[in-house]
Amino acid sequence: MPFSFNVLQSQGGARAGVFATPHGDVPTPAFMPVGTLATVKALDPDDLHCAGASMVLSNAYHLHLRPGDELIRDMGGLHRFMGWDGPLLTDSGGFQVFSLETLRTISEEGVEFRSHINGDAKFFTPETVIGIERNIGADVMMQFDHVIPGQSSEAAARDAMERSARWLARCLAAFEAGAPSAPFEQTLFPIVQGGIHPHLRRESVQRITELAHWTGFGIGGLSVGEAKPDMYAMLEVADEAIPRDRPRYLMGVGFPEDLIEGVRRGVDLFDCVAPTRMGRTGAVFTHDGRLNVKRAELRADPGPLDPDCDCPACTRFSRAYLRHLFVSGEILGLRLLSLHNVHFLIRLMRTAREHIASGTFDEWSADWLVRYFATPEITR
Repeated sequence: MPFSFNVLQSQGGARAGVFATPHGDVPTPAFMPVGTLATVKALDPDDLHCAGASMVLSNAYHLHLRPGDELIRDMGGLHRFMGWDGPLLTDSGGFQVFSLETLRTISEEGVEFRSHINGDAKFFTPETVIGIERNIGADVMMQFDHVIPGQSSEAAARDAMERSARWLARCLAAFEAGAPSAPFEQTLFPIVQGGIHPHLRRESVQRITELAHWTGFGIGGLSVGEAKPDMYAMLEVADEAIPRDRPRYLMGVGFPEDLIEGVRRGVDLFDCVAPTRMGRTGAVFTHDGRLNVKRAELRADPGPLDPDCDCPACTRFSRAYLRHLFVSGEILGLRLLSLHNVHFLIRLMRTAREHIASGTFDEWSADWLVRYFATPEITR
């Protein structure tokens, strides 16, 4: 079987496992760097390998617009096109239903977008999205779903959940009927929706599991405006409802505290653009909370960004030098800070896996969060 998932150790809800794909194994829990346009911004695939990345995410909506999914197919698929030989996952464009609210119109048939590049109309249906994802050629393809703000009413959340379930059935039919363009087997993940309403989350899982035997599950519609306690509560619901022998992928979540809280609640895979986006604005994760390298007191600071980090930015350069690069507009600064943040989250998940394996995850995670939030906000 090209896809499998084995839970090797667990402690409470936290699990250490291995998700096997045609392009290699993904030790879990794992953070997936986001390469929206077939590149993790400012980073080379070799940087990702050195940082320990095992799986990378790209976005079907954006790649369809530019350079085009058919071109990617004709160039040998996304792995070859972007020079990444590890596992790949493509988001379906469902998040753009949420984020591009002013540029789209939703109907039962699908979603019409106005391209943010040139204004051209693009109509996405579950069937066309599966065709796009087939052309791109990732190992894991996500269903096309309807994402709404996290604090939405029960009625709005039910409408989006039920539409996502109907679209999933169409995605599955298109997936099973279409011929793959990639020379390897692909798989399709469904996405659990339901907003912050526990009964809708449970109903979503029930409808999904009645439809097919899935290799994994996405958990969507979180970190989109709801309070963090609500997000954590929905993860607890999902942990109880989703089959425990399949990987769970929490979509679009990538702050350190949320990764740890997610692992506590049975999440195996994460992704987010935050590490590179924050790096490009001068903000970095450290074990003592967030740090902004633009702060004046770092101008002559000889220490590393984070003395407990072993990334190239921390082991080779001082805070003073990194601040100089950033305030001077030097590209190297953006690259090093982005690399640090990606490395930080990948290493955080690797450390979590080690503590799950040794039976010390609960104590370690509690201590880690205490230290992370102990530093006063003004110095972050």
